[in-house]
Amino acid sequence: MAKESMKAREVKRKKMVDRYAEKRAQLKAEGDYQALSRLPRNSNPIRLHNRCKLTGRPKGYIRQFGISRITFREMASQGLIPGVKKASW
Repeated sequence: MAKESMKAREVKRKKMVDRYAEKRAQLKAEGDYQALSRLPRNSNPIRLHNRCKLTGRPKGYIRQFGISRITFREMASQGLIPGVKKASW
């Protein structure tokens, strides 16, 4: 499990990215990179991490399912993900 503080930090970054998205797109279209550099760093969508929706784990993230590889494996072995067969893992 991820620390609650780390999850909260990601939520805060996501809100900031959403808040500055329109302004960032406008400045990019104008080519005003100096004004773009004055925006908060965490308003850049590059700084967001993908985290598992269930555990908050940042590594081993499977984008198609929105969960980490470990959670995916547990759910697949329990039969919660349709169409996935347990092979040799």
